[in-house]
Amino acid sequence: MLPLSKRVALLLALTLPSTLYAADYTYQQTTQLTGGSLLHMMKSVGFISSQARHMGDPIVSTIYLKDNRLANVSPETIEIIDLDKETITNIDVQKKTYTVMTFDQMKQAMENARAQMQKQQASQPAAQPAPDPNAQNVKMSFDVKVRKTGAQKQISGLDSNEAILTMTMTATDTQTQQSGAMAITNDMWMVPAIPGYDQIRDFYQRMGAKLASGTMSLGFDFSKMLAQNPGANQALGDMAKEMQKLDGVPIMQVMRMGTTANGQPLPAASEAPTPAAPAGPSAGDVAKQGMTSALTSHFGLGGFGKKKQDPPPDPNQNAAQAQAANSILMETQITTSNFSSAPVDPSHFDIPAGYKLAQPPVQATVKSAQ
Repeated sequence: MLPLSKRVALLLALTLPSTLYAADYTYQQTTQLTGGSLLHMMKSVGFISSQARHMGDPIVSTIYLKDNRLANVSPETIEIIDLDKETITNIDVQKKTYTVMTFDQMKQAMENARAQMQKQQASQPAAQPAPDPNAQNVKMSFDVKVRKTGAQKQISGLDSNEAILTMTMTATDTQTQQSGAMAITNDMWMVPAIPGYDQIRDFYQRMGAKLASGTMSLGFDFSKMLAQNPGANQALGDMAKEMQKLDGVPIMQVMRMGTTANGQPLPAASEAPTPAAPAGPSAGDVAKQGMTSALTSHFGLGGFGKKKQDPPPDPNQNAAQAQAANSILMETQITTSNFSSAPVDPSHFDIPAGYKLAQPPVQATVKSAQ
């Protein structure tokens, strides 16, 4: 399945105008996990710290586009998307293995994951169940806002302007008033245009059309959930209107994902530094509780199942208390550079000789759900 950064890029590509180019294209992307509870936990838990020492190191990838194929090549992995074959090939350079997943399998895996989550919740009656976004008694609110701050900065030798995209999704059980909220804030530095880059956007637009749902790019079928709630058409219309404000190409992005109080957006990286992460669970805690439950209980990832309360007004609330209301799970910085329209060698889309086909995780998920 596509990494989060690519899923968000796909969402942006689907909402911005494009012009089809016929030439090959190459550029580089530097991705770095720069903060959040997940990074802190992975570096502090004893028995996995040796594997996680380099989690915050920058990863430089080279993206090659040729016709209907796009390859994302990094030192450890290679991802090849073929729109003609409707496949996503993932290559593990270290293990010298590869997997192939079709677009249909990708959509089925996402549906299976949702069904499996509901099944697990139903098998734990002692725990407070999360509101089902597809249930009739759940009210969904989905908000997207884009604002231009007027700030300017030179990145990769290009003059850029700041635009902040905030996305929040809140589900509230109308019977119990239990609620949960997820938030994503993307601090983007945009340049008006980069020669040839529109064909990258066009590629992801055509990929989104084949997947039949642009909103799948965030891992949720927002359109289905919104369609079952009053005001859905208005919410979708507002989303499209806001996205149209994103003119240009994001040369650098600092994306945060987490939870907030009362559906408020996460602050952008330029507006507030990443708050200090809480102390992570010990290795013993993880061994006793299991990784999932330890993460959920320690960092509040459950989201749902908490009684919604209106906080009393406090005019003296300081910045530290305001930051405490936010929980940043992950902060990632993505910088794009070295754009080129030179011819692309077709060998970048080939599986290296001697690599063996392995069963993709998605097939195991499909089988377990049958």
